[in-house]
Amino acid sequence: MQAEAIAFERYDTLQDDDCEQRIIEAKAALGKRSVILAHHYQRADVYKHADLTGDSLKLSRLAAATEADYLVFCGVHFMAEVADILSKPEQIAILPDLAAGCSMADMASLSKVERAWRELAEVLEPDETITPVTYINSAADLKAFCGEHGGIVCTSSNAVKILQWSFSRREKVLFFPDQHLGRWSGHKMGIPLDEMLVWDFDEPMGGLTPEQIRKAKILLWKGHCSVHQMFQPQHILRFRNQYPDGKVISHPECSFEVCKNSDFVGSTEYIINTIRDAEKGTRWLVGTELNLVGRIAEEFKPEGKIVQFMAPTICMCSTMARIDPQHLAWTLENLVAGKVVNQIKVPVAEAVLAKLALERMLEAS
Repeated sequence: MQAEAIAFERYDTLQDDDCEQRIIEAKAALGKRSVILAHHYQRADVYKHADLTGDSLKLSRLAAATEADYLVFCGVHFMAEVADILSKPEQIAILPDLAAGCSMADMASLSKVERAWRELAEVLEPDETITPVTYINSAADLKAFCGEHGGIVCTSSNAVKILQWSFSRREKVLFFPDQHLGRWSGHKMGIPLDEMLVWDFDEPMGGLTPEQIRKAKILLWKGHCSVHQMFQPQHILRFRNQYPDGKVISHPECSFEVCKNSDFVGSTEYIINTIRDAEKGTRWLVGTELNLVGRIAEEFKPEGKIVQFMAPTICMCSTMARIDPQHLAWTLENLVAGKVVNQIKVPVAEAVLAKLALERMLEAS
């Protein structure tokens, strides 16, 4: 009889130092058979063990280009799904803790999006007039929905290009799950705010009248990131009063008011590269996840750059932080023992449609 996987309970009380040594030993035993991927927002005691780091799409594409059998994704659930969709059939995507989800992604479920599509059909022909656009921070079944309905996926880096692609085909966009990225991207294209209306999925017809739906260019799903909603314009004002020469840089998941009052707005990679390329001795206020801000503050300190976190309260991606050294050690030692735990496998039919939406994005951007 084949032995069972090692139970996580044996790792739950392990000290971090013990975990670190066991992770190092398990990585050495696995060699090139495994690759550990860590998102920029990952906690430091896990991030330091990564073979590849970056944002979610970059990591999935890099992982798919490796010869590793196991893609151990230290991120959240939707990221591991993308890794499974884009990787080779023989590669196995793994999420060390299945509880590592994304509250924003959870705000747009397939059932709610399908209901919105049916309701929109009472006013217009959605498959002829609306392009569904889903942020990559969404479940695989929503990416599949976009694939099926002529839609597409976007990232925080390419959202403007993806909207341009969408409007070249149809007159309107349904953008989910993050209203702030959709609104900022539409604003950069010159779309008036009164033509970008919020679709409240808890209200019939999204809480909108037929006239509002007909007028809207972008219907913004009522979703947000719990981390980025913490940043407020007054945080920027306080910083500017104290440091008039300082620079403010924010992620487009922040509110419109925060983005509008920032000097720079862009993805995690954009934030890192902008500060890296800045002159020595500059001071920065950064509106994005705490682990990333702390990491780049240390990285650029030798250059005399001062990097500050925007919010006065601690604000990190708590769901991603559920992947701790204990879960990583458990995952890797099971692989050493020939056992796969927490595999993320997107159903084939769903994966085909989701990949179609992802490929449209890669072609358009």
